[in-house]
Amino acid sequence: MKKILVVDDDSVHGMMLKTLIGEWGYEIQLADDGTTGVELVKSRPFDLVLLDMKMKKMSGMEALQHIKNYNPSLPVIIMTAYSSVHTAVKALKIGAYDYLTKPLDFDKLKLTIERIFESIFLKKENKNLKTRLKEKTIVHDIIGKSPAILSLLDTIQMVAPTDANVLVTGESGTGKELVSSAIHFNSSRKDHPFVRINCAAITETLLESELFGHEKGSFTGADKKRKGKFLLADKGSILLDEIGEMSIGMQAKLLRVIQEKEITPVGSDRNIKTDVRIIASTNKDLKTMSEQGSFRQDLYFRLNVVKIEIMPLRDRKEDIPTLALHFLKLFLKKNNRDIKGFSPDAMDVMIRSKWEGNVRELMNSVERGVVLARSDYICPKDLSFAQTENSSAMGPDIGLDMESGNISLSLIEEKAILSTLKAANGNKSETARRLGITRKTLLKKLKLYGEQKQS
Repeated sequence: MKKILVVDDDSVHGMMLKTLIGEWGYEIQLADDGTTGVELVKSRPFDLVLLDMKMKKMSGMEALQHIKNYNPSLPVIIMTAYSSVHTAVKALKIGAYDYLTKPLDFDKLKLTIERIFESIFLKKENKNLKTRLKEKTIVHDIIGKSPAILSLLDTIQMVAPTDANVLVTGESGTGKELVSSAIHFNSSRKDHPFVRINCAAITETLLESELFGHEKGSFTGADKKRKGKFLLADKGSILLDEIGEMSIGMQAKLLRVIQEKEITPVGSDRNIKTDVRIIASTNKDLKTMSEQGSFRQDLYFRLNVVKIEIMPLRDRKEDIPTLALHFLKLFLKKNNRDIKGFSPDAMDVMIRSKWEGNVRELMNSVERGVVLARSDYICPKDLSFAQTENSSAMGPDIGLDMESGNISLSLIEEKAILSTLKAANGNKSETARRLGITRKTLLKKLKLYGEQKQS
């Protein structure tokens, strides 16, 4: 629970604020003069200070100075019955977060408090994200060893340092947002905001406001001025997800922003310059849409400076074992389970599945397997319902008794290889591809199994 210190020598006003703000879900501490307030700040942790300006023992201005000298990052809201621009400017210069006049507008007070805590949370999240990203590379974020993934990583490394607009395409669940994030956080803009917006989730009227902002009173419900995503992303990048769902009218407005590098908030006649790199993503064929007239051709060319197409998972099945093991490790920790891995037939089922939902579907299936597994190894029946129904058609059960506890890893490996070879109708090249090993390694393994049988 957030802790707020209210410093006010008017005991009645102070108790009223304690009751009111307490009802909003905050823990309140009262101080009846500036000296006590400063001492409390130095002795106890607070998330916010609400400070009266005119007090007898120590003025609010003096208390503010002491508080900011002790803890510059502690947000302070100044309250005063004297609405003076000079006083407000002085308080803000010392470090006050905001300035409210008495009698207080309680709705405005509540919104101000919420805005402060939201701002602090976002700053912490952004700092944590930057820290995590400095410890990682693109390779750690994008999992796979297939030629398609290696080519994708190479393209990202070439494109990221430039300032070109990028169009990321691919089926749902292939990881378009992950690729977009990799482009931004490996660019010169990485220390500035990366703002995402789903164009399909917002109506045309609201989308314009979300992108470009609006003035107070510009439409019903616009009770205050608001910055749009483009201004929030200034000097950084913006991801326009599902760009293919944007209306023709909004496309024209977006095209103007790209050409002029400026936005016009809804209800305003001011043009505001903005410096934003645009990354657009879609699972639709924008080229065909532009030829049919449902997507502006000029906008398509503006967005499609560099196109990155992500291959569906079914066309790079050699990545499935690597991804499955990555998700397994992730969900074992999340769900506090102790599972050794996948049974060979479960891995075979996963490799042979079509994965219409791509990586997202595989991830969900692995988590389900982790939650439902009743033995040391995840079996086909533990995976998604669709896979369980089709498992008999997708590959034979290799007949390992996983609950016996006496199975060696070499036996599991042998059964997996022989099962996959059988499923591939004896085609050794196809078997090696499905298993993610070289044909030479497969032949050595098969030779070893033959020698063991003879002995």
